[in-house]
Amino acid sequence: MLTHAAPTLETDFTAARPSRDLLARAYRLLRTADDMARLYEENKAVTAKYVHATARGHEAIQLAAACFLGPHDYAAPYYRDDALLLGLGLEPYELMLQLMAKRDDPFSGGRTYYCHPSLRRAGFPTIPHQSSATGMQAIPATGVAHGLKYLESQGLNPLTPDPRDFYESGQAVPGLFGLLPAEVRTAAPLVLCSIGDGAMTEGEVSEALQMAVLHQLPIIYLVQDNEWGISATGREMRAMDAYEFAAGFKGLHRLQVDGADFLASYACLSEAAATVRARRGPVLVHARCPLLGHHTSGVRREWYRGDNLAQHALQDPLPRLHQQLLELGFQEEELQELAQQARATVQADYQRALAAPGPDPATFQNHEFAPPAVTQEQGERSPAGAEKVTMVDAALHAVDDILREFPEALFYGQDVGGELGGVFREAALLAKKYGDARVFNTPIQEAYIVGSTAGMSAVGAKAIVEIQFADYIWPGLNQLVEELSKSCYLSNGQFPVQSLIRVPIGAYGGGGPYHSGSVESTLLTIRGIKVVYPSNAADMKGLLRAAFLDPNPVVLLEHKGLYWSKVPGTEDAKTMEPAAGYVIPLGQAAVAQAAAEDKVRGGESCVVITYGMGVHWAKTASKQFSGQVEILDLRTLNPLDWEAVQAAVRRHGKALVLTEEPLLNSFAESLAGRIQRHCFPQLDAPVFTLGAANLPAIALNVDLERQMLPNPDKVAAALEELLGY
Repeated sequence: MLTHAAPTLETDFTAARPSRDLLARAYRLLRTADDMARLYEENKAVTAKYVHATARGHEAIQLAAACFLGPHDYAAPYYRDDALLLGLGLEPYELMLQLMAKRDDPFSGGRTYYCHPSLRRAGFPTIPHQSSATGMQAIPATGVAHGLKYLESQGLNPLTPDPRDFYESGQAVPGLFGLLPAEVRTAAPLVLCSIGDGAMTEGEVSEALQMAVLHQLPIIYLVQDNEWGISATGREMRAMDAYEFAAGFKGLHRLQVDGADFLASYACLSEAAATVRARRGPVLVHARCPLLGHHTSGVRREWYRGDNLAQHALQDPLPRLHQQLLELGFQEEELQELAQQARATVQADYQRALAAPGPDPATFQNHEFAPPAVTQEQGERSPAGAEKVTMVDAALHAVDDILREFPEALFYGQDVGGELGGVFREAALLAKKYGDARVFNTPIQEAYIVGSTAGMSAVGAKAIVEIQFADYIWPGLNQLVEELSKSCYLSNGQFPVQSLIRVPIGAYGGGGPYHSGSVESTLLTIRGIKVVYPSNAADMKGLLRAAFLDPNPVVLLEHKGLYWSKVPGTEDAKTMEPAAGYVIPLGQAAVAQAAAEDKVRGGESCVVITYGMGVHWAKTASKQFSGQVEILDLRTLNPLDWEAVQAAVRRHGKALVLTEEPLLNSFAESLAGRIQRHCFPQLDAPVFTLGAANLPAIALNVDLERQMLPNPDKVAAALEELLGY
């Protein structure tokens, strides 16, 4: 059962004025952030080698937020949040290691920008990897909150430690959170998503807010509004500020605060955290802040800000907190001592960071993927007494097995929940069987469907999601590229994203331009994701399970024309159904049809290298060339079974690469070029390729569709030419 006991609605977490110890530490950290910004400016020949931003002007609201983030919480900072990181307990030295792209940068090992943290460390909030935080972070952060709520609903524990266990072990929290009263420190976990007001205009932010209110998720959106983008002002970029915009999301509690006033910010964030921890729903905090530094080190403020900088300087949070502390009984000498401590720490840490080693260039390839969970075929592919099953039912049964076996698994997308169970009935009855918390419909939000899986993965929930048609994946591509594919590499292996994205694909007779497209070549240009494409029911069941178990993002392409084997020539897509638990390693091709040995020895054979529907076109076409055609079913396009491809080409000396996609600049052409480069001495003919015509879409009319796409007759013509070469 959950050990993070959610407080009752009557619990009052309203914090009193911060303790004297907390105020003293916050003042020293504000001084630390200020000194870091000044040092970076004074040494910009060194510190601006790589682009960075600082918290200058935003320190008060960031430190206030840090007060309410503990070791069981999650945070999604944005690129100006170095004061927030200091408030969590990170040392200036650690931030400077990232500033200078050093080997021991704790977030990325020198791979990504300053203040782009990724952190799993005892005593600290979990900070999953995110991209450059200009709006895209809202979806993964909301996915974290969604995952937390899901795990709570199932009585499961998230990956973070229970706060009571942490404190009972005698460990100290290094940040400001450790100075709060015990009843606050052991409350239910929350997520903080920090964002600039300019990024609030992103459409993906609206998707995140919609889901947060729809599911009443435990998240705070902290909007730091300094009225600037880079050189664009607020009045140029928006018709309303974030507070006004948030009014349109029913169920989103809104707060406004002077983000340059630490005491006011502390009280505001106390209320926000109490609301979320009591599970009253999401909160948006709109904090107005001055921008006292540069937007980034690459864009100098003097180029465009004019008198605006002097106006913002009047709201500097540092002298304001200084004066407030004097009024609260602090002595000037005491504050000066704190300031001197901060300055000494910053100077010493800077010198240490300068002397720290850089990354070993030999490690540049490390952490593209986390190691696979499945490395060999396991289970019964054709158990005794099994019946033949269609691909769509094999997929349904595989998901059913997973949901039954793994309580942390859930399945969502458009129309997969409720009564319908997917437009192809590929999720039929799963919602009734496992409940709406585990199998549910989403709005038409492909970006959220894809990007939320990164947050789910970070908290320990394991999402299977569906894009309704391959033609609809494009709105989700930003999240797939920026949030999922880069996470493992840029977090130095800390945050691989376990994500299974199911995508019905391909033409199936009159589907038209928005339901028939093939997208694998586009997906294969995205490094850091795996792409799987089964051609029959047994492979579908084994590959789907392997894709779920893989700790990396996997896109599973499922050809709609093979789902029911109703298209002539696709009868072999129906197979005996493997037993539950059957699994096939990703990256392992299979010989779907062997050539006769005498034809191979006589130099009368060739290999067709293909996948999906191509396997069945090739089987039909090869009937005209008895024993002469081997068909290699790739099954996984990334990772590619290159060894199997080379072996097949060298065995036959003639190869046809067959795809359903338009051929120009495709994966098929790329593979053909690679074969010619590496297998040229063994080739007896050029590598042939066959694919669809190079048109931007598939026409609705079935005769026009037929003219555009490959088919068995076109494949047979190519084989005749290849074999006779």
